[in-house]
Amino acid sequence: MTGPILRRRDDGATELRVNGVFVMDDRQTASERALARAVVERGARDVLVGGLGLGFTLRELLTAPVRRVVVVERHREIVDWMRDGTIAGADLLTDPRVEVVLDDVRAAVVEQPAGSLDAIVLDIDNGPDFLVHDDNAAVYGPSFVGVCAERLRPGGHLCVWSMAPSDTVVASLRASFERVEQTSVPVRLQDRAEHYWILTGSHPRR
Repeated sequence: MTGPILRRRDDGATELRVNGVFVMDDRQTASERALARAVVERGARDVLVGGLGLGFTLRELLTAPVRRVVVVERHREIVDWMRDGTIAGADLLTDPRVEVVLDDVRAAVVEQPAGSLDAIVLDIDNGPDFLVHDDNAAVYGPSFVGVCAERLRPGGHLCVWSMAPSDTVVASLRASFERVEQTSVPVRLQDRAEHYWILTGSHPRR
């Protein structure tokens, strides 16, 4: 297993890879920003974000009237790069609404009090079928999705970023949420029209 690596591409973009897997770049960020809007447009004010990445989801959240954003990042290097200016976003980490937690997202969610969050946003892989770390598979199963549901307030939302639609995630969400949606986000990748996906569970079952 290898840690995060930054790559400056010939096209001028900054690319983040973790464990040898492409995670994201700063050229195509529409879906990361859409992930944030998916919860703030539903009224979320207290949000937990799994995965800092290059900071585009967090930046979009902070343009909205959120009260608190807990950002969980497994790799200290990514947080350090943002703090020292290696990647843009130092201003995000000094925002008084932001709390950074260096931990696995599963452990960090367990530590949240029950019913304390309006939304949980997960962007730690390229989806359940394209994992950055093999042990992340458990994030998409019904057990952890159920833990997320318990940490949400009534009417809360769990949103998952994915490269593709996922029957696995939909089944897990349906076990713990009353409403489940899969929303496509159009993107352009190397001049090709493609779609990424946001999978959402709303209104936790009690």
